[in-house]
Amino acid sequence: MELSIVIVPYKCREVFRVALDAVLASKVNFEYEVIVVDNDSQDGTVEMLEQEYLVKPELAKKLTLIKNTNEGFAKGNNRGLRVSMGTYKLLLNPDTKVAPETLQVMLDFMKSRPDVGIATCKLVKGDGELDFACRRSFPDPWVSFFRLSGLSKLFPNNKTLAAYNLTYKSIDEETEIDACVGAFMFISPDCLKVVKGFDTDYYMYGEDLDMCYRAKQAGFKIWYYPRTTTIHYKGQSSKRAPKRALYAFHDAMWIFYRKHLKSKYPFFFNWLVYIGIWVRYYVKLIQNSFRREAYVSK
Repeated sequence: MELSIVIVPYKCREVFRVALDAVLASKVNFEYEVIVVDNDSQDGTVEMLEQEYLVKPELAKKLTLIKNTNEGFAKGNNRGLRVSMGTYKLLLNPDTKVAPETLQVMLDFMKSRPDVGIATCKLVKGDGELDFACRRSFPDPWVSFFRLSGLSKLFPNNKTLAAYNLTYKSIDEETEIDACVGAFMFISPDCLKVVKGFDTDYYMYGEDLDMCYRAKQAGFKIWYYPRTTTIHYKGQSSKRAPKRALYAFHDAMWIFYRKHLKSKYPFFFNWLVYIGIWVRYYVKLIQNSFRREAYVSK
């Protein structure tokens, strides 16, 4: 089997139906499987799979359902990876919609580039704009400051100030990147042997950056390949628990910094970073009490 697709839904039944239907409608010349790890959605997702998909023999042979407790995004994906049988792996969010040719295009690309450990396609949001999280630089303190201060948006064509989301590059330019988003991560078998999966210290957010960092440290390239497009409706699960998601987003910042960057900077600077992260968290928490739609990670 060439490909295993792992999807971890949480309380997003209807958008997940769109994602699953799009995958099953893919035009491919290889065998693939879809492993669904339901993170205790309790919204009818499991029942939908059992009553509408798994009752059909032609779909049941492609689908595996794992009923999971809600252990978070990282652990859910790792659980799916452990039982997967495909040579290549695709970690796919339940709030996406792949184009009919996407799986074939990305598999062909990965086979042609053994130096690439993780690749992503062009991800666009529901409004048609690029989801800039699909091509990123690693968030060192300066890159993070330029992004969180808003300077990257004020000067999107500046290579220094807009380094995080690479907005100075054309969205149609194929390019090596530092990291992609966990919504669509195509992983080679050699790379997976090294990274093994997500770091489960991350509950949600940050695990994609961390995996890409470890892959690059091991000598693999991370690639943005915009020859095919996937829609990312974005944030469907985090909207169900915005306070928890907001905390997880900021906690992920500190975990990544502590794990990969802390040793590179002096003690007092590390404390400034720590304080800055958690001051921002409490500011956003207060602001959310006045918002109609809660801020999480925009």
